[in-house]
Amino acid sequence: MCGIAGIHAYLDVAPPVDRRELLRMNERMVARGPDGSGLWLSEEGRTGFSHRRLAIIDLSEGGAQPMRTADGSLTITFNGEIYNYRELRAELLARGRAFRSESDTEVLLQLYAEYGAAMVSRLRGMFAFGLWDADKRTLLLARDPLGIKPLYWADDGWTFRFASQAKALLAGGAVSRDPDPAGIVGFHLFGNVPEPFTVWRSIQSLPAGTMLTVDATGPGIPQRYYDVATALAGRARSGAAAGDPRASIGDTVRDSVRHHLVADVPVAVFLSAGIDSGALLGTMSGLGVRDITAVTLGFEEFEGLALDEAPLAADVAARYGARHIVRTVDRAEFERDLPALLDAMDLPTVDGINTWFVAKAAREAGIKVALSGLGADECFGGYPSFTDVPRSVHWLSPVSWVPGLGALVRRGLSGAMAMGLRLHPKAAGVLQYGGNWAGAYLLRRSVYMPWELDQVLDPALVEEGIRRLAPLSRIASAIEAGHALGDFDRVAALETSLYMRNQLLRDADWAGMAHGVEIRVPFVDAFFLAALPPGPVLAALNAKDAIAEVPEPPLPDSVRHRRKTGFSTPVGRWLREASGTSQAPGIDLSAASRAWALKVWRAGWAGPAAA
Repeated sequence: MCGIAGIHAYLDVAPPVDRRELLRMNERMVARGPDGSGLWLSEEGRTGFSHRRLAIIDLSEGGAQPMRTADGSLTITFNGEIYNYRELRAELLARGRAFRSESDTEVLLQLYAEYGAAMVSRLRGMFAFGLWDADKRTLLLARDPLGIKPLYWADDGWTFRFASQAKALLAGGAVSRDPDPAGIVGFHLFGNVPEPFTVWRSIQSLPAGTMLTVDATGPGIPQRYYDVATALAGRARSGAAAGDPRASIGDTVRDSVRHHLVADVPVAVFLSAGIDSGALLGTMSGLGVRDITAVTLGFEEFEGLALDEAPLAADVAARYGARHIVRTVDRAEFERDLPALLDAMDLPTVDGINTWFVAKAAREAGIKVALSGLGADECFGGYPSFTDVPRSVHWLSPVSWVPGLGALVRRGLSGAMAMGLRLHPKAAGVLQYGGNWAGAYLLRRSVYMPWELDQVLDPALVEEGIRRLAPLSRIASAIEAGHALGDFDRVAALETSLYMRNQLLRDADWAGMAHGVEIRVPFVDAFFLAALPPGPVLAALNAKDAIAEVPEPPLPDSVRHRRKTGFSTPVGRWLREASGTSQAPGIDLSAASRAWALKVWRAGWAGPAAA
């Protein structure tokens, strides 16, 4: 796990790579790679890579990057881990390839030499890399199928730049900071910035599951090699994992955890009071891992309340023989850390605070790698959206086709609410949006709805941002390749491609890497998804309970039957108290999200057109 950056002057008239710019980009990512730093410039000075190293596999200097083949024809800077690199290495050795190290990075170089860009579909892991092919004079960028590792790029018409962090591109000093209305509007709609946008017009995120080639004419169009909806449709057609679905789920979870334990350093686990992380811990124990460290986050305000996850987590840790660390956070620490937290936050988000502090606790304990239960809810239907969104579509689609009716009702209800009618702010748009998949999902996941944006942003910015973002079309595109999917798989594709990718995975990356901690996600794996039973089978059984039965012994009933609350933080309360408001001290997640969104926005991302 690392930080990568590169500059490629692809036009002859472009100036050569500025070494100082590349170094500035690299130094902005020092937290991502505290174990080493590397820089490479091509002989003609028109291509340069940098690398910050967090040593996890092959801790020797043999794993240092940027890495080149023996003949110098291929050079790579790589961020991530390839969990099946040993199998791939053995295959390549059998084909006559020679290796000088034990690293997964060298496997990538040799795999590309053998198969070209098509090799990305063979990789099991999380990755983002830039690879220079001197013979073809091309730069290849690639990002893992589900978007675990980020990759940002900028092109000014003659020089191409990329990095693991958008802020690293800005730190180089040659990339414009002009704001992008599409990213700004996306943040206010979703609480995150949907890819490929950022909040800077000149910087794009390479979409998950795509490759991008840069040749003498500049960057081409990103080429998709993996699509979630397509993968789920293929799984449904193949009837994957026929037989006992619970046994199949157990085998699939154990296989994924086994692969995610590949490391030359100890692997810990982030442990909550929920099923997902508890199942990971129990599975690790069942696979023979010893001396496991489990880290649980607690908040001073929650002690003694149902929201306190520490007591149940302690029971689970004891059940599987783990060393348990409970890290308690109070308001004073949050306020002390807030400037550093906002600086590390690469793009604005309404989440990530819990990951920041649990990763901080891991670093304090000397942990470099930890498993997280992120992604299980998307796989196994753990969100209310798996019920709410299909119900909304089926109930409201018959009336949603009446021209103008939804908009008319929305304007009427909005006016009534302005006059004092007490309804949820989203209620006004139920008829207008709730009768189709994209609209119903937007209602379920949005922080603000489109008609509310003029209250917090300049109307001209909103108009341009909505036009460029096209939020309903963007949501619909996540499931267009799986038009025959059932309800369960449609929601799974939406949650995986949108909320998980743009919010949860991005937050896990910036918050974990800010402390030099690699967060691994066994439930977020294309091989894992393909091996699970089809969506209709998962929908018909209590898949989350099946997860609880994977360890031996199974998770205790106190965890299995605990009411799902989601991970809560008292940040909303802290923000209200800090601003002197007189609202009740109870946790209102909607209000907290809105307050945090505005706080984040005003702390460093607001452009000149923001209100």
